[in-house]
Amino acid sequence: MKIYRSDQYPLPLPPGHRFPAEKYPMLYRAVAQFAADLIQDTPLASDAELLAAHTPEYLAKLHNGALSAAEQRVIGLPWSAELLLRSRASTGATLAACRAALAEGCGVSLAGGTHHAFADHGSGFCVFNDSAVALRVLQAEGAVQRALVIDLDVHQGNGTAQMLADTPSLFTFSMHGANNFPFAKQQSDWDIELADGCDDARYLAELAGALPVLLAQAQADLVIYLAGADAYAGDRLGKLALTPAGLRARDMLVLDACRRFALPVAITMGGGYAQPISDTVAIQATTVQLAWVRFA
Repeated sequence: MKIYRSDQYPLPLPPGHRFPAEKYPMLYRAVAQFAADLIQDTPLASDAELLAAHTPEYLAKLHNGALSAAEQRVIGLPWSAELLLRSRASTGATLAACRAALAEGCGVSLAGGTHHAFADHGSGFCVFNDSAVALRVLQAEGAVQRALVIDLDVHQGNGTAQMLADTPSLFTFSMHGANNFPFAKQQSDWDIELADGCDDARYLAELAGALPVLLAQAQADLVIYLAGADAYAGDRLGKLALTPAGLRARDMLVLDACRRFALPVAITMGGGYAQPISDTVAIQATTVQLAWVRFA
């Protein structure tokens, strides 16, 4: 098992910006307390790797700082050279985590899960779609034939669904809030929509019922698991009502199912916007620790 950090590439934001960039160094420090020997610096995603899933025109705009004000508003982050570098790092970490999973059973990115980015534009705090890039690269290399994205961020993985829709061998599953962003949903291969206020019992019953069918149907060589912390009841942007214990049980269901099916799993962090942000960090550190117990 390997764990990849990208917090060494900071993301400068205006004062008061609502994106919690500080969670990434906090998460690194939390994970280092139990798995410091497994943590590695991330490789940066190359242009060739990014172009496996994104358009040349979009990449050129990012290179040249040519995103319009409207395009930056859709992303929700102001363009900067540091934003581009950080986005390369986050995407590179997911690809590296996938390679580690294929070699050793599990890989983790302490960032990633940027599932709102589309081929030709960013959206929802996401510049590049790390899952789409990683799976396109690995398929082109022949490292995987089939793969499954299990997206349990509270927001639908709309960019991933759209970008992989034309490839039946790359199966997308998203379980998310019905009344949350993005308000115009895309069609995943399998979507489960949850009502506001969904609690642990309802959530875990839905997931436990879906997982065996999902894994059998996808017939995957690799799973990417977006372990978003934003289904937490204390999340500012979540609208669901899961407790930390419920989120821990969610992670155990996914990780134990992957082990039972002998499926390599790459884990990305997805969203988390709790107040205080230390609640998000604790939830995501627990996700990594559960993987560490099972795969290290």
